Amino acid sequence: MTKATTAKTNEQFESLFVKPLQAYGALNLEVAEKLVATQFDVVQAVSETTLAQARAWLSVQDPEGFKQAMEGQQKAAQALGERLKADSETLMSLGQDYVQKGQKLVEDQVKAAGTR
Repeated sequence: MTKATTAKTNEQFESLFVKPLQAYGALNLEVAEKLVATQFDVVQAVSETTLAQARAWLSVQDPEGFKQAMEGQQKAAQALGERLKADSETLMSLGQDYVQKGQKLVEDQVKAAGTR
């Protein structure tokens, strides 16, 4: 094989295999980072709310304190429900974005392979 043939083979191998794999890897890493960040945010929010509620219950000393703790519990549950709904929408959006970007990568690869 000549140097030109070897260079052309290497170029084709890189454009057909290496670059697409790098693009898929970058996409997977991007989505994984966003997913982990979302999960950490959820865990932090739930932990903070749970600890705040535990503190509220520990401070109950009379019927009025019990009533306030119960109201706080209801508000916290509602807030967590809304938060979880928003987070699930974020995760769905992340999944849809991943699928769209993945499809674009496949389309680009098919186009690139067709021009060779």
